[in-house]
Amino acid sequence: MHVPDGFFNAVTSISAGAVAAAGVAVCLRGARRELDDRTAPMAGLVAAFIFAVQMLNFPVAAGTSGHLLGGALAAILVGPYTGVLCMAVVLLVQGVFFADGGLTALGVNITIMGIVTVLVGWGVFRLVTGLAKGQVVVASFLAALISVPASALVFTLLFWIGGTAPIEVGAVAAAMGGVHLLIGIGEALITAVTVGAVLTVRPDLVYGARGLGRPLVLRGAEGTSTVVSEKELITARGSLRPFLLGGVGVTLVLAGIVSFFASGEPDGLEAVGEDQGFLSRAADHLFGEWALADYGEVGGIPVGVAGIIGVGLVLLIAGAIAYAARSRTGSKV
Repeated sequence: MHVPDGFFNAVTSISAGAVAAAGVAVCLRGARRELDDRTAPMAGLVAAFIFAVQMLNFPVAAGTSGHLLGGALAAILVGPYTGVLCMAVVLLVQGVFFADGGLTALGVNITIMGIVTVLVGWGVFRLVTGLAKGQVVVASFLAALISVPASALVFTLLFWIGGTAPIEVGAVAAAMGGVHLLIGIGEALITAVTVGAVLTVRPDLVYGARGLGRPLVLRGAEGTSTVVSEKELITARGSLRPFLLGGVGVTLVLAGIVSFFASGEPDGLEAVGEDQGFLSRAADHLFGEWALADYGEVGGIPVGVAGIIGVGLVLLIAGAIAYAARSRTGSKV
């Protein structure tokens, strides 16, 4: 659902840019409560993983595809403040290096794909885990499912206010909400599987699960038992490096190999724009002739190679920001 240049007038683009900038500034401060020397590398990995999975468009209807947005996933794994920062880095790299999302629309994209999906996804997640404590995977599924059509409806509202083409807001809202509800099912499955996998391997690294687990009782050989707190369990998990290396490996496989099999059908926004008559308002990207534009298609670079380059860029930028924003009181990796 990357919005191209030309969809919004100058006032709306600037206003959305101001909202995005303010949101990122707030999250830079808030992320200090979520990040430390141990968890900051996780933010870089999560951002790189979202970049890679966003390349994997999947079919949702005849002639229409969708892809992960990732805001709910980021919020659940690394926290809502850090999640917004991860999404902002992904969208920045996509817009500047890959011509995926307009430069004048960067504020719009960060607002609807980053801030909205994180806020809605995290809100739903906290609501569900509050009502059904411990149901982290179910809450992850519902959070991701609802965050996608919510983002689509916010886009519709913004386009109705400041779009460069007249629309029948009810028809566009129904079309955007409908197709993105289908995309949301795919997003929900990806999010639930990913969160479930991390919970199985390293439950201490799922931010949204903190404080939800019960104390672990370890049984001794002679009938003795020891209660281990969540903090002690985190310490016992040891080095983060094996998990990070494994996560980077999976991310590189997704971007470097699986991306070749992504659907080439128009995504939900493109399909609705074509059907509702506003897709023609899209303008050429300023960097549309760069070698990496359209994930290497313009420069003749294999999509897998372009994906690996993108993963590296996102990993470095997001990791650097996370380290800069972290609290210095955390434990070492």
